[in-house]
Amino acid sequence: MGELFRSEEMTLAQLFLQSEAAYCCVSELGELGMVQFRDLNPDVNVFQRKFVNEVRRCEEMDRKLRFVEKEIKKANIPTMDTGENPEVPFPRDMIDLEATFEKLENELKEINTNQEALKKNFLELTELKHILRRTQQFFDEMEDPNLLEESSSLLDPSEAGRGAPLRLGFVAGVINRERIPTFERMLWRVCRGNVFLRQTEIEDPLEDPTTGDQVHKSVFIIFFQGDQLKNRVKKICEGFRASLYPCPETPQERKEMASGVNTRIDDLQMVLNQTEDHRQRVLQAAAKTIRVWFIKVRKMKAIYHTLNLCNIDVTQKCLIAEVWCPVSDLDSIQFALRRGTERSGSTVPSILNRMQTKQTPPTYNKTNKFTSGFQNIVDAYGIGTYREINPAPYTIITFPFLFAVMFGDMGHGVLMTCAALYLVIRESRLLAQKSDNEMFSMIFAGRYIILLMGIFSVYTGLIYNDCFSKSLNMFGSSWSVRPMFFPKGNWTFETLDGNSVLQLDPAVPGVFGGPYPLGIDPIWNIATNKLTFLNSFKMKMSVILGVIHMLFGVSLSLFNHLYFKKPLNIFLGFIPEIVFMSSLFGYLILLIFYKWTAYDATTSKDAPSLLIAFINMCLFNYNDPTNKPLYRGQVGIQSLLVVIALACVPCMLVVKTMVLRRQYLWKKHLSQMREARPAENLETLEQTGSPTGLTQQGMQKFGGVRVGNGPTEDEAEIIDHDQLSQHSEEGDEHSEEEPFNFGDVAVHQAIHTIEYCLGCISNTASYLRLWALSLAHAQLSEVLWGMVMHLGLSSRSGGGFFGLSIIFSAFAMLTVCILLIMEGLSAFLHALRLHWVEFQNKFYTGQGFKFVPFSFESILEGRFDE
Repeated sequence: MGELFRSEEMTLAQLFLQSEAAYCCVSELGELGMVQFRDLNPDVNVFQRKFVNEVRRCEEMDRKLRFVEKEIKKANIPTMDTGENPEVPFPRDMIDLEATFEKLENELKEINTNQEALKKNFLELTELKHILRRTQQFFDEMEDPNLLEESSSLLDPSEAGRGAPLRLGFVAGVINRERIPTFERMLWRVCRGNVFLRQTEIEDPLEDPTTGDQVHKSVFIIFFQGDQLKNRVKKICEGFRASLYPCPETPQERKEMASGVNTRIDDLQMVLNQTEDHRQRVLQAAAKTIRVWFIKVRKMKAIYHTLNLCNIDVTQKCLIAEVWCPVSDLDSIQFALRRGTERSGSTVPSILNRMQTKQTPPTYNKTNKFTSGFQNIVDAYGIGTYREINPAPYTIITFPFLFAVMFGDMGHGVLMTCAALYLVIRESRLLAQKSDNEMFSMIFAGRYIILLMGIFSVYTGLIYNDCFSKSLNMFGSSWSVRPMFFPKGNWTFETLDGNSVLQLDPAVPGVFGGPYPLGIDPIWNIATNKLTFLNSFKMKMSVILGVIHMLFGVSLSLFNHLYFKKPLNIFLGFIPEIVFMSSLFGYLILLIFYKWTAYDATTSKDAPSLLIAFINMCLFNYNDPTNKPLYRGQVGIQSLLVVIALACVPCMLVVKTMVLRRQYLWKKHLSQMREARPAENLETLEQTGSPTGLTQQGMQKFGGVRVGNGPTEDEAEIIDHDQLSQHSEEGDEHSEEEPFNFGDVAVHQAIHTIEYCLGCISNTASYLRLWALSLAHAQLSEVLWGMVMHLGLSSRSGGGFFGLSIIFSAFAMLTVCILLIMEGLSAFLHALRLHWVEFQNKFYTGQGFKFVPFSFESILEGRFDE
């Protein structure tokens, strides 16, 4: 469990891979997923690297597979996913894969081309069939003398009165149905009304051979006189992309053509069916293995892309790679290299050599399916600095608890728990479905977070005694009203029945039976001063939880300072911070508990206000007659605490900056002495004391760090090593190459001090959101019950059951949508803010970069680009 509380120890290793074994070794490392390759050729163009041709070949194969996959999806053929993880093919197998994919692509393209040509021919024959059928109806209608006379008068009024027969020409074709109105207007305007258009719709939609879409079309026939109008009509038809077909003038010829067209359509339909069957067989065969092909190709591409990151030895027989890897997995990495060497048939083993480096390693936190959601919450704020305390294990408890404080309701908590349990129990089946819904995927990834939030909400709802805005009378109320306690008979049962508003005085003997066993007494649910009581209770509870949470965060910073061996940060950073917060806000918590224990029902009216007392404490105002002290000696203790808190400020602001400057000057003096004197004289000087005459015992302070005239040489070397390997938020890390800038360090330290001191006040106030959102959720739940559910329960008629069913459906829908989803999301975001800002900024810098290992699993899942 140690790796959960702090990121894994990482090391930079150098790999020497033989050329014939490099491919297989990288393949085994990709299956293992424990190394992150560094680019050793950052200045080399991508197109000038050694394995760029292999990468291009893999990309070409991937393109062909995507084409096949697109055709499979277009044909609605399901792809087979058996969960198989095939091994990476050898480089020599690439030729066979390329030949297979080339043959499959060419065959599909040929089938598609032939099928498109056949469909185009089929469409033309189908349209011609409809034209012959519809035009015959047009000509039959035109045989009517009245219609013929009407059309003749429209075409040429001067010839209509002479009785001479007109010789009309015509064209017939098919056009998209939505273009008919525009087409008709264009004919009228261009031909000036000297054409006669008849059109009718084709009932069945026709398939477009290019896109495969269903298109609605209409048959039209246009009568005109003269070649000039004929040319105009044809140009308009071309402009509207209408298909024109030859149509015989005599009925006999049209009948013979229609018979021939029907015969050709039947033959073409048979050929189309055979072509489609052949295409289906090819795609079904490809669908069985396309997933395996994709995995093989993408693994090969990832390997060659990784090999391009390596350096090639001058002998061209060895590849040199540098990788970041966890120290705990070095044995597994070496075993994977041996497997890769054996698989390639090479006799020369691959070598793994650990390197010493001053570069900051990546941060790697091992997670499982339970902790990954909480680690993602932390990483969303910032990737942790290498080897600093990881907030994730503490977030597992504190995050759902703070959420539940704001969301406390037993009923809503049970609903949330049941929803999360469904996702947890059926997680294997849901993972196998691989849903593309982004919202569902996000909720499913946080199923364990939701589960804990629901469980904690049930617990806090039990403490609040709140279930759908109603209280549960589990232990009986501690309040009682019996006539025997009132000898004068002021209160009777008739009094209770006749008065809707009554207040119980807890100071009357016998009315208050003592503390409730667990949570809030259910009598408060019907009390008129319920909100006043819960306001005081939840506000004090929020302050207590907030200060404890922040003190815990400051305490965690101690472990960072101890691990990185920074005693200066402990004595001039951690101790003043913890003392400052404890002196002011820790004391406020003690006052809250003291007031709860020191005052009972009879003396609570005389209890002073804690808020006024705390303000007077900070202002040294102890002459307030309206707010009496809580205990004897309160003035002296509070004055001492404020003085201690104020004394911590210059320790963080001034003393630390001066000590850092003193350390730098002493280290600079040592380096000058080392250059000016022989080594033995320097050793003598260090044994006898400092140049100023102070002894080592007198110079050492703050846990071994030399404060008077800087550290010893050994301590300076330790500080140098820490400064090169770790960057802290305190501003006391300066490498040998960077000069010490006193102004920058002073400003940085001043900003940190001011931010911390003011943050203690603002962050404590920020935790009052626990109180505000808890009351808001309770009030909203009560309003929803009173305005919706109460209507159904108040009905006493026979049809009340049916009305209650409808009202309960509305109540359930509003509960899920508003109280569970909207209120739950609001409480989630506020709990997120409390962890990111109020808790993590006390010890967590989050300035690292994530460990991204070379892993086939991550590449195939698409978590990052290969």
